[in-house]
This record gives sequence, C-alpha cells and structure tokens, in this order.
Amino acid sequence: MRYVTDYKRARGLGSAHSGVHHYWSTQLSAAALIILIPLFMFTFGSALGSGYDEVLAYYSRPFPAVVAGLTLVVSMLHFKNGAIVMFEDYSKAYVRRSLILLATAFSYICIGLGVFALVKLAL
Repeated sequence: MRYVTDYKRARGLGSAHSGVHHYWSTQLSAAALIILIPLFMFTFGSALGSGYDEVLAYYSRPFPAVVAGLTLVVSMLHFKNGAIVMFEDYSKAYVRRSLILLATAFSYICIGLGVFALVKLAL
C-alpha cells in the first residue's frame, strides 16, 4: 500500500498534464487578490477625486504605484487562467483555440498598457 498525497496522485494525470498547475496558480492568484484588492481600494480611494497634479504626485510615490501594478498584473493573470478554463470546458476545436488566444493576448496587452501607464505616472 502506497501512502501518497492527493497532490502527488493527481500530478501528471490528465490529457493536458497541466490541470493541477492551472488550479494552484488560480488559487494562488485568488489568495494574492484577497490582500491586493483592499490595498488597491485604499490607495486608489485616496487619489480619487483629486486633480491631475495631485494624482501625479501621489502615484510618483513607490507604495501606491507598486500596489496598483501588482493588482493589475495579478488580476489579469487570474482572469486569463479563469477564461482559459472556461473556454476549455464550454467551447470546441478552433473556437476554443481562438478564444484562448484572444483571452491571453487581451490579458497581456492590458498588463503591458497598464504597467506602461504606471511607469509614465511614476517617472
């Protein structure tokens, strides 16, 4: 009789050999978002309603810029993983591949544009 954990038993199984990785990356990003979303709301709420110069000065400080950047990156990667799982479950063949490609491209384009905007604000 072998004493193997559920994770060890599931790792490497399935046709794609990536189900456990998808699951754990989604769980990890969800746990990170539990911390990041309230921090982002706190930092963004302080700048909300201010003028352009005040927002520029606020986001030139490292803490609000880093919190906004991390929230953007983690939330878009969480979106990508969730969309891929949804498309794998509910679509077929070429439509599935196209939707996965579009969701992945959308998330990375949003990450790139958001980080670029934050860098422009911070510098």
